[in-house]
This record gives sequence, structure tokens and C-alpha cells, in this order.
Amino acid sequence: MTPWTTRAELPEDVSAIRAVNIAAFPAHDEADLVDALRADPAAWIDGLSTVSVDAEGKIVAHSLLTRCTVGAAPALALGPCTVGAAPALALGPCAVLPRCQRTGAGSAAIRAGLERARSLGENLIVVLGHALYYPRFGFTPASAFGVSAGFDVTDDTFLALALDPQRETPRGQIVYPAAFGV
Repeated sequence: MTPWTTRAELPEDVSAIRAVNIAAFPAHDEADLVDALRADPAAWIDGLSTVSVDAEGKIVAHSLLTRCTVGAAPALALGPCTVGAAPALALGPCAVLPRCQRTGAGSAAIRAGLERARSLGENLIVVLGHALYYPRFGFTPASAFGVSAGFDVTDDTFLALALDPQRETPRGQIVYPAAFGV
């Protein structure tokens, strides 16, 4: 495996990140989601959009952590606001150029993003993803944390990770940023 160089997204990386997401997925949905999350100040956290670059400095992989909440109850009188919500992070989308898949580029971006989140004092991270891929980073079923999705999802694909297992994590239903459409 190549020892990939990782770094936080820079303003000039936006089009390259979009190109990686378009190349990695059959439709533009993930690329559009990244753009929508970047435009949402309640979801976007500077430094938690991570890229892996090749020897020439070209972006080959991307992982994104954005703000979500757990344990919120809808505050009907207040519109889309929530009451009792605790902060958490949502991992995804994660994308790798097809020519660099299975080389560790995606894993490097994810690991670097998780370390940045830890350095910012974040703890609970959730991901809706491949049951055989995300456990390598320490993710386990979110249900074990008392976190539910609020939509139909299997226990082996809705996963969570506590960056500091000694800290308490919120329990309840996750509320994703509006851009996720759930």
C-alpha cells in the first residue's frame, strides 16, 4: 500500500473533490451532496473535509465529516429546530478515484479525518455504509450506542464510533443535515 499524504480541503480543491466523487459513483448524487453540505454552515466544519493526494499532489480520495445531532426531539412550534440535541458527526460521502481504489487512499483520508475530529474534541461519529469496510476503523452497530436512524436500515450498515470510549455518547435518533434528504 502507498503511504498516502492527507490534508484538509483547501478552497481551491472544490472542483477536484467534485471530480473524485463523480468518478467514484455512477451518478452525481454524492458530488451534489458534498456541495450542498459545504454550503450549509450548520453542517460544515472547517478541517473535516479530508483529501488524500498522490505524489504529484493531485487529489485521489476524499472523506467528509459533517455535523449531525443525536437525541433530538422535534420542536414543532419552532419549525425545523430541535430540542435536546447533542452534537455528533456523520461520515460520508467517502470517494476514491477508480484507479486508486484498493490502494489505501480512501482509508488514509478517513483515518486522517477521524484524527482531526478527535483533535477538535469530537466524539460520536455515525456512518451509513458497507458492513465489511467501516469496522476496520472501529465502527460497530450504532444500536449498541443507543443511536437509531429513524428510517429502515440494517444494524450492520448503520454504524457508530466513539473516538474516546471513556466519554459518554448521546443516545437517541440521529438528525442528519437537510442535504442528506432523510
